[in-house]
Formats: sequence, C-alpha cells, structure tokens
Amino acid sequence: QVQLVESGGGLVQAGGSLRLSCQASGGIFSINAMGWYRQAPGKQRELVASITNGDSTNYADSVKGRFTISRENAKNTVYLQMNSLKPEDTAVYYCNAKAFNSRLYWGQGTQVTVSS
Repeated sequence: QVQLVESGGGLVQAGGSLRLSCQASGGIFSINAMGWYRQAPGKQRELVASITNGDSTNYADSVKGRFTISRENAKNTVYLQMNSLKPEDTAVYYCNAKAFNSRLYWGQGTQVTVSS
C-alpha cells in the first residue's frame, strides 16, 4: 500500500511561484510513475504533469514552460515547481502514483489559490 503526503500549497499573487512536494511511503517499489493532477470547482480532475521511473516527463499544454516536475529518489519525493502562476491555475492539486499493475494511489490534495 502506497501513501502519498502533499505539501506546499497556498495563496499567491498572479505571476508568483509555488513548489508542491509529494512524499511517498509504503510500497514505493511498486510505483512506475508519479504525477500531479488538479481539480478546479465545477471542473473535472485533469493531469498537470507526470514523471516516470525513467524520468520521462509529460505536461498539460496549459502549463508547459511554466511548471516543472522533478523527483528526488533519496527522499521518495516528487516536486512540482510552478512559476508564472495565473488565476486559472487555482485548484486543489493532487499527487498521484501509478503502480506497475496499473493501480492508482492519491494524496489528500493541497489547495493552490492564485489571486489576480
């Protein structure tokens, strides 16, 4: 069983930056990829960025060039560096882990609010 704990959300002005962290514990050797999703009020949850064990990354078009996903294996932690934040980035951000057997794990979510 994989547990994911997120941190780093908060309130920031447009144009500002935040860094989200997600630390995994438990069955970490079963994890094939990790990522960040977000869900704004009244909208579906969407993929923001993902990174595989081979460090292959994928980004939503809306965040390309502004967000960077990275990992620190020694700490079992994945980061999402968010720069040039916009009000439309406001959402609850969820850490996600995908196991080799395709099982998905989710964190509890962290609120990111960008004021205009």
